Amino acid sequence: MKSNNTIKHFINTMIQGLFWLLPIVATIIIISWLYTKIELLVGSTFRFIGFIPEKYFFLWELLAIVVFFITLYILGHLARTRLANLFEYLFSKIPGYTTIRELVGIFNSSKKGKNQVLVVAIKGFGNEGYNIGLMYSQKESIIKDHYTITLSMSPIPNGGFMFEVHKEKIYVIENATFDNNLQYLLSMGVKSFAEILRVEPKSIDEFTPLCEWIKNNAS
Repeated sequence: MKSNNTIKHFINTMIQGLFWLLPIVATIIIISWLYTKIELLVGSTFRFIGFIPEKYFFLWELLAIVVFFITLYILGHLARTRLANLFEYLFSKIPGYTTIRELVGIFNSSKKGKNQVLVVAIKGFGNEGYNIGLMYSQKESIIKDHYTITLSMSPIPNGGFMFEVHKEKIYVIENATFDNNLQYLLSMGVKSFAEILRVEPKSIDEFTPLCEWIKNNAS
């Protein structure tokens, strides 16, 4: 019985690791594929105008990087248009696309509105102290005036616990991102959050209460 529980725990933990790694690997593959295509395009342009790319390697790579960033900038603008919604609808018919999109979306700190990822401090579970966690959404819980907070484990943050916390006990750590929280977890507290954000420690009263943050960011 104990052996079965151990195997089950190992498999569940392994699956959690896989789903944590999947969006990262997918992002790296897409970026690598896009950059390779742009590099080939710039190289073909060089040859078309009579230059041999290999003889002007630095210029070739520099132009490829510039075009790459411009392409990402354009795609960022297109992502906010109806055209992007059309492409997303078409790709959603491909098996597995929706799952990968949602997994990537979970770790996307640049989201806006009710799906923005926030780093927050919540009133601790003892009489004193606070915990630092993540809000992957600012949608109200099934319990009125409560919101879902995820507290990840350290130093391997591919697991954790979810809590429904009253809004008056939640404080937003402004300018903190998912990546900052990841650094904090991996350091196991060796680096303080103040050190990671390069700011001075503040009183809890200086942080923005969640209800105030929601009011200020209401669309």
